[in-house]
This record gives sequence, C-alpha cells and structure tokens, in this order.
Amino acid sequence: MALKSGALWSIYMKFKPLFLMVLTQLGYTILYFITEASFNHGMNPYVYITYRHIVAGIVMFPFAYFLERKIRPKLTFALFVEIFILSLFGVGLTLNMYFASLRYTSPTFVASVVNTVSALTFVMAVVLRLEKLDVRNVRGIAKVLGTLVSLAGVTIMTIYKGPAMRNLGYPLIHIQGNNAIQEQWLKGSILTVASCITWSIWFIMQAITLKRYPAQLSLTTWMCFLGAAQSAFFTAIIEHNPAAWRIGFNIDFWSTIYGGVVVSGLIIFIQLWCTEKRGPVYVTMFNPVSTILVAILAYFVFGEKLSLGSLVGAAIVIIGLYMLLWGKEGDGEAQVKTEEQSFPTCDERREPKTQKHTSAENENDIATR
Repeated sequence: MALKSGALWSIYMKFKPLFLMVLTQLGYTILYFITEASFNHGMNPYVYITYRHIVAGIVMFPFAYFLERKIRPKLTFALFVEIFILSLFGVGLTLNMYFASLRYTSPTFVASVVNTVSALTFVMAVVLRLEKLDVRNVRGIAKVLGTLVSLAGVTIMTIYKGPAMRNLGYPLIHIQGNNAIQEQWLKGSILTVASCITWSIWFIMQAITLKRYPAQLSLTTWMCFLGAAQSAFFTAIIEHNPAAWRIGFNIDFWSTIYGGVVVSGLIIFIQLWCTEKRGPVYVTMFNPVSTILVAILAYFVFGEKLSLGSLVGAAIVIIGLYMLLWGKEGDGEAQVKTEEQSFPTCDERREPKTQKHTSAENENDIATR
C-alpha cells in the first residue's frame, strides 16, 4: 500500500507542472471573455489593469509575508530596480497594450497571436545566449523553422482577415460588442504583436530574477503593487475623466475581482513556479490550449464570427510552435547523454576489481609453479 501511494505521488509530482499549466490556460480563456464583456460595458482597460493588480497585491500579500518569511532574500536597491523593470514589462507595457488590442480585435485573434510568445522568447534567448542553437542538427533546424513558421502565421492573421464563417445557430450567450471600435483591426493587430514582444522579454527576465529572488509569492506581490502604480500613473496621463475610475457592482466589478485574484495573483504565481522548475519556454508552450478553448467557446457558445485569415494563421502558428518545441526537446536528450557519459557504467566500475582479481590469480599460479 505504501509503495502504491509512493508511486502515485511520484506520478503526481512528475505531471504537476503540466496540470497546473493547463489550469492556467483555462483561467486565461475565461479572462478573454469576461474582460471583453466588461470593456464593451464601458470599463476603461487602463483603469481595469490598475484595479486588478491592486486587488491581486492585497490578496497575495498575507501569503507572501507569512509563508516566505524565512526564505525571502533581502531586497537591495539593485534588486528593487530589477523587479520594477520586470513589473513594467509584465504589467505596465504588456497588459495595457494587450487589453487595448482586445477592444479593437477579438478574443480569438488575441489568443491566437499570443502563441508567438514561445517563438519570440526562443529568439531572444538565442540572442542573449541563454539558449543553445546548433543549425547542423535536425533539432536545431526545427527550432529555426518553427520560429519562422509561427511568425509567418501571425503575419497572415495581421494583414489578412478574409471572409467570415457563418455561425451554425444562435449563440447560447450574447456579449454585446462595439462594432465601431472593433473595425480598427490593423491598430489592434499592431498592439497585440507589440504586447507579445514585451511579454517575451518579461518571461526571459523572470528566469533571471528568480535566480536572485527565489520567492515566488513575494515576487508576485511586488509585481502586482508596482504594476498597479505604473498603470495608475499611465492612466492618469491619458484619462482625464474622473468618472472612468468609478465602477459599479456589475460585470466591471466581477471582471476586476477575477482578474486580480485568479489571473494576476494565482496564475502568475503558478507561472513563476513552473518557470523556476522547467524554464520560460515550457511555460509558453501551453498557449495553444487557450487558443483552442477560446475558438470553441467563441464560435459555439458566444456566436463570434471566425474569419478565414484567423483560422489559417492560427493553424500555422500552432504548427510552427510545436516544431519549435520538438527541436527544444532535443536539448533535454542531449543533456541526459552528457550526464551518462560523465559517469562510468556499472561494467566500467567493476572492471578494475576484475583486473585486480585476475592479477592476484596470476601471482598465485606463478607461486604454485
């Protein structure tokens, strides 16, 4: 019984990052639609980001303070500046462009383009020499081709919308959209791609910062409070209407609570944990899960019209992504082979004893003669 329990626990620990990352993509899928409904209701995206991270910071603070009291490193000025920049890329720049693009495009489009974060993260890692690339190897070629294919898919989605697919029936849930805003497709596409670039930089910086500040809860809390301050400063510059800061007890309130507690709090903490355990590329490889879920819900539940360009581009992006991941898998195999070569095998460890035993037998034979 104990052996069975131990085996089940080892299986759970092995697949724990996978389970957690699938759950994060489910959380992101819900976020796409609840924020779209809130923005169409009149919620200012920049005010939403500010409130959302204030909520996340307040919720995460007690856990970070008490659970990581003994393991939290001392916060130096240089480390504070690093976390400030990390928050800027993760919240101040990325999310403001990301949610602004959602007003001009659609959840399906945004979720599909986000798949390029893996490819962009890989390119930046190679440039910064954080990722090994051997173009003489098949796996190395797959990394390069996968990156190019993913970027080609995003280009198609950005410049070609194509005809819309007809819905099969009436939507189960109706989200009232703002057609006047969503006509600015090119503007939204540029904002989405720009947010993916800054998002990729954020993932690279996470891996670096976690080595110096290995306290995921505390780092999440710091990013929430600093990101809220940055977003509030940015919003105060571009939004001069005081009424934009007032929200009622409606979809705006619930989207803020969900985004703060679930996404900015829980999901970011899970991503930091998985980044420390498996690396930034592993975290970004699950984005297609959200793309598939968003497309299914958008078409069958919410009655959103899918364009041919979005479908073709999304398929190309996913193909390119998994080409990149197949090439990335070779890094783990090469590492295992290197470790195996660095340690002697069981036969090699036995060999000296055998030779010693043989030498003793020869000496006994000589003495006998």
